[in-house]
Amino acid sequence: MPYRQLPQIQDLHRRFLDRLQHAQDDKEPRGLYEPIEYILSIGGKRVRPLLALIAARMFGDGEGLRAGMPVAMAVEVFHNFTLLHDDIMDESPLRRGQPTVHRKWDTNTAILSGDLMLIQAYGHLAESADPSRIPVLLNTFNRVATGVCEGQQFDVDFERKHHVTIEEYLRMIELKTAVLLGGALEMGALAAGAGQEDADHLYAFGRLTGLAFQLHDDLLDTFGEGAETGKLTGNDIIRNKKTFLYIKTLEALDAGEREELVHWFSHTPEDPAPKVARVTEMMRLRGIPELVAELRDDFQRDAYDHLEAVTGDSGWKAVLRAVAEGLLQRAS
Repeated sequence: MPYRQLPQIQDLHRRFLDRLQHAQDDKEPRGLYEPIEYILSIGGKRVRPLLALIAARMFGDGEGLRAGMPVAMAVEVFHNFTLLHDDIMDESPLRRGQPTVHRKWDTNTAILSGDLMLIQAYGHLAESADPSRIPVLLNTFNRVATGVCEGQQFDVDFERKHHVTIEEYLRMIELKTAVLLGGALEMGALAAGAGQEDADHLYAFGRLTGLAFQLHDDLLDTFGEGAETGKLTGNDIIRNKKTFLYIKTLEALDAGEREELVHWFSHTPEDPAPKVARVTEMMRLRGIPELVAELRDDFQRDAYDHLEAVTGDSGWKAVLRAVAEGLLQRAS
């Protein structure tokens, strides 16, 4: 059964949306709050708040939902804050198929509403059911949020760098994507009274699952079926993104082919089909898709080892494992 069809997930999702949909009600000025309401309402998988709520239920029994909801709200508002500002930086016209905030309103509005979202994220954490837990939640959130910003800057830097190493790329995706997944689990558990050792194992599970997910996403972008993944196949190649596949291919090529690959990634032809075809051929001939899949699976095996070490409720551990498996079972 897909994890979103699990009754536990459906219940958590419904309760979270009930809370999220009314978070900006009756707040003025509307020109500040409507953009926040808008970006929070246009979809998304809501994986991060679900992870926070699952971790809280794992340790909080019947009180887990109450303990985990402030964390769920904080990580979702923070995540969308980063998307809002990323869209400004990237000059993106669309987010989840809808106009971005800076296009629907204007850049100044988007910046100010984004700033307020970050403040709101801290406000949600301060609503913790157990006030004694607020300091550790704030410290954890600060660590994770700093990592996300560092990851975004690394990503920006990579666009200008001629040479990016595998280690640098993995560090970038760890910070930009994986640490917030891990942080949602860690904070959800801590909010519900878990010990630091269990919270650390959950953080590691989320971080490693995030790394596996991003590698899987890179693989699907280049070799997945576009109609099934919902993406344009080869979009990373078209946009000259230095993904794991590109870096690993560059390492494996001889000097002549390396020069050819660098040339392909130095421009964007009007018709990208020949570029995508040639680059994917170079990747296949060097066995790069198989190498990426192997590393993805290694990360996920390590993640499950950490989940096994967690002492929380076994039923909710099974739900968490189902979520991870669902993230990695999209069309390939």
